[in-house]
Amino acid sequence: MNDETHYLEFARAFVCGRIDEARSLGDEARWQAASAAGLRLHKFKRAAALPRVSQVLGALRGLEPTSILDVGSGRGVFLWALLATIPNVAVTAVDRAAQRVADLQAVTRGGITRLAAVCADAEALPFPAASFDVVTVLEVLEHVDNPQRASAEVLRVARRFVVASVPSHPDDNPEHLRLFDADSLTQLFRDAGATRVQVDFVHNHMLATVTV
Repeated sequence: MNDETHYLEFARAFVCGRIDEARSLGDEARWQAASAAGLRLHKFKRAAALPRVSQVLGALRGLEPTSILDVGSGRGVFLWALLATIPNVAVTAVDRAAQRVADLQAVTRGGITRLAAVCADAEALPFPAASFDVVTVLEVLEHVDNPQRASAEVLRVARRFVVASVPSHPDDNPEHLRLFDADSLTQLFRDAGATRVQVDFVHNHMLATVTV
């Protein structure tokens, strides 16, 4: 692994958060220890070049968030790029899969202290209203049972903006429960109380910048 192909800072933290002895090792020995322990590091591959990821990062840089909640962080395809691109901003990651949250918490234990991870569902976020300056909900709304409830929740906990992305074309992912178009995505957030919704298209996806 090298820094051109992987987010090494976060991979190191993950391994150190899982294996205490790895803190005193060099990278080569650290990766060997991770392999021996069955830790998979492919989740730390760089993804900022993906069109939808780079578009979201550009939008966030323009919004200049003071804190971010990332809902549905999953394996971190967007999360690592976010942490690397927007430094010095506290990020809270939410996912409903306990194992994924445990992996994220290992990264925090390993030294990335501006990252916090919470196991929760997008339809019932355990935070007070207006807890985060900006909320991201990326490749999530097409998965949830009740997108109306999820959109209301992300708007509730955001102070200024929500940034959302969804596929814009049908695909063969069996976990996708619905397909939005620009009108239905806009209406989803309007019904949840948004004051403005701007939808842009990028490589088979839609990106909505939602004003709370």
